[in-house]
Amino acid sequence: MTSPRTDTIAAIATAAGRGAVGILRVSGPEAARVACALCITLPEPRRARLRKLRDADGQVVDEGLVLYFPGPDSFTGEDVIELQGHGGPLVLSILLASACAAGARLARPGEFSERAFLNGRLDLAQAESIADLIDAGSHAAVRAASRSLQGEFSARVGALVDALISLRADLEAALDFADEDVPWLSSSQLRLRLDGLRHGLADVLRAAAQGRRLRDGLTVAIGGQPNVGKSTLLNRLAGAEAAIVSPIAGTTRDVLREHLSLDGLPVTVFDTAGLRDSDDPIERIGMARGRSAIEQAEVLLWLVDDCIGPTSLDAAALDGLAPHARQIQVLTKCDLSGQPAGRIAADQLRLSAASGAGIDALVALLHEHAGLDAGAGDALGARARHLDALRQAEIEVNAACGLPPANPELIAEHLRRAQQALEAITGRYTADDLLGRIFATFCLGK
Repeated sequence: MTSPRTDTIAAIATAAGRGAVGILRVSGPEAARVACALCITLPEPRRARLRKLRDADGQVVDEGLVLYFPGPDSFTGEDVIELQGHGGPLVLSILLASACAAGARLARPGEFSERAFLNGRLDLAQAESIADLIDAGSHAAVRAASRSLQGEFSARVGALVDALISLRADLEAALDFADEDVPWLSSSQLRLRLDGLRHGLADVLRAAAQGRRLRDGLTVAIGGQPNVGKSTLLNRLAGAEAAIVSPIAGTTRDVLREHLSLDGLPVTVFDTAGLRDSDDPIERIGMARGRSAIEQAEVLLWLVDDCIGPTSLDAAALDGLAPHARQIQVLTKCDLSGQPAGRIAADQLRLSAASGAGIDALVALLHEHAGLDAGAGDALGARARHLDALRQAEIEVNAACGLPPANPELIAEHLRRAQQALEAITGRYTADDLLGRIFATFCLGK
């Protein structure tokens, strides 16, 4: 897939703020001419050379390295120049203004990656994994995004597409030559190949779902009566004093939010005010905000003092609260009750936030809810649209599996739709407006 471009783009490719090194990236048919306005002469391709860097008036403003990557063997598939100077914001802005004065224009967010996709240097799933790699919040998320960037996700989707095309070709050949006495595809062979597609889709969907969870994380709310250890649990999970801990009821008066990584799983944890009857208007506002946070959570950890056990107040507080969230009862203070820490039932466990006993069981339960197996070792960096496409393909393949072999026309049509859904993942079949939305989420310089 190619899309010839007549304009040349430029952008600062390093993060905003001061730094040791700042990079200006230029791409397009006039990249070499634009760069020569800043550094006079270009180095030989793929060799870093020291050059004086100049502003639009020809005055030297910096000294740094210049690299030249001729197209099509560059990131974007076009001529690309990188100027690596000192990382002062003003210096970089002067160099960017000089590039624009020489004929380049300011790149849109993600436009370098978009050009790499349009020029066939990356498929769409690989391009999206660049942004996911930059935004990764854990080592596991980095590994998943890296696998997709290296093409593993695309290769597995491509293998499914190839299998669909092959089966469609055999089905349609059988239709075209129905009068010929040639056994193109027996019923047993058709069933075997459809089952292979169904299992292959399920495997890719599982790995992609794990990758999306590693990217997007899990939202967890901590709720319960006052003084059951909510803030202590937050501090234990955060590994720091994120919340004030006090024996005085009503100490937590607002929702505290912490972004954590629990054994590779990104988790946003809300510590909420204890839910009880109170005449204090400030505390009541805090409890209202706590209920709102709980309503948004995917998992509600409802804490109960193990020395007391669940009470009617817990039942009343939970009535109608977070009906869509998975509710996990956490019996706290087992160091005081003398009961063993650990998993009790599917959605019940016992722990001590003060000593840390049972925290591993809680983290394992959250991983289980997130759909992550041990280590998520084969997770693939994926987004919601990828999962939607995989699920749509799965629906079509399952529909084909449910048809009798005597209906090859309908089976072939379902397989065509499944193929179309999968090709949207890599961008072989993708609407232009979707491309605009995808690349608009990237940072400048990418």
